[in-house]
Amino acid sequence: MTKFANSPLLVTGAAGNLGRIAVEELLARGATRVIAGSRDPAKLADLTARGVEARRIDFDDPASLAAGFAGVDRVLIISTGDIGRRVAQQTAAVEAAKAAGVKHIVYTSAPAARPDADAGLNPEHFWTEVAIAASGLDFTILRNHMYAENNLMDLPQAAASGQLFGLIGDRGTAYVTRADAARTAAGALLWAEGKTVEDVTGPAPVTNTERATLVSELTGKPVALIPLAPADLKGGMVAAGLPEGFAEALVAFQRDAVSGHHGVVTDVVERYSGRAPQALADFLKHNSAALMA
Repeated sequence: MTKFANSPLLVTGAAGNLGRIAVEELLARGATRVIAGSRDPAKLADLTARGVEARRIDFDDPASLAAGFAGVDRVLIISTGDIGRRVAQQTAAVEAAKAAGVKHIVYTSAPAARPDADAGLNPEHFWTEVAIAASGLDFTILRNHMYAENNLMDLPQAAASGQLFGLIGDRGTAYVTRADAARTAAGALLWAEGKTVEDVTGPAPVTNTERATLVSELTGKPVALIPLAPADLKGGMVAAGLPEGFAEALVAFQRDAVSGHHGVVTDVVERYSGRAPQALADFLKHNSAALMA
């Protein structure tokens, strides 16, 4: 599973949570020419001390892209956090990769990426996927499903209030941890070939009802699911202080859970990382202190 271990491998966004784990995984699996890209290479000092080459890569700076991608065979493009600007940023990165002679792009996308106006953040991922496909390069699109860590945003409030709000009729979400997603991306960078689109999922879909039960079991507090219509869920989020755009994105994720898009389960994590994905119950048990915060 290390076919390209001696090729120049670039990870963008390497100072972030997912990128740093991916770099660590590449080193652990014997990669010899690892390049870490960041807007602020100073944040990568601990990695450079271990033989990683740090480069300044800013998707808004064409000069940094040309220099950052030079001599790279394979690149992991981690989607940026600049919502609303990601298509332009990531398309620029794809174009720079092609100009630099990169042979293979691995990209962290989202489940059911599509151009629909009501698809939350997915249109940005969809159009990035289109740019990658149009480049003519080989690619591995990794459609990372909802991160297990996102549960630590709403479940502590559910434990405190005794209520978990969600859309009526959700069919479950196959939550995947960032660590599993990062190790999967590293594995794809090390050995994936051709042109593929893969769903990166946890081991089983978990419904809102099941999430409420998990919280109750781990905290010893009763938690009831309060099913709502989309407009009511969004209204409650906005009333609680969330920006309207962010609230709409969260509701869009839950709409996709109702339609079944988030219930897909694959073996991609195990195939690329060599280990089974962590179940949500185990993740929450490991982070039970956060649920009580």
